[in-house]
Amino acid sequence: MIATALDRLTAPPSSKLLGWYLLDARADEGWVRIGFDGKPAFCNPSGFIQGGILSAMLDDTMGPAVFVMTDGKLYTATITMTVNFLAPAKPGPIIGEANVTQLGKTVAFVEGRLLAEDGSMLATATTCARLVERAKVVRRERLELASAGV
Repeated sequence: MIATALDRLTAPPSSKLLGWYLLDARADEGWVRIGFDGKPAFCNPSGFIQGGILSAMLDDTMGPAVFVMTDGKLYTATITMTVNFLAPAKPGPIIGEANVTQLGKTVAFVEGRLLAEDGSMLATATTCARLVERAKVVRRERLELASAGV
């Protein structure tokens, strides 16, 4: 397994729900490959994974690409995300890939895609995300925990 800044991060509940796990990364290129568990509970009445869940998977692939590229110094807050659904997603393993196309001082542009286990393309996305310094996020979390008496 490749070592990345993600190794120093506790996975949030939303990532755990999606069955998120790192498959591969190239930090210098701002590229990641993420695995997801396409659970039957995520399906719509047609038996395919609901589009909002696929969008969450894409979001949870593109943000980590920036995090890895910046060695964990920057989180992303999605400003816009455009998703194109290309094929129905059946329950089972789903692979997300993303690469940072441009990293500015305050905004990042990232492209992502979801693939079925057989390699067929399920969805593509682009995002524009505001960059947030990790130190500010961690400090805010500590203050919130302290005020809650934790």
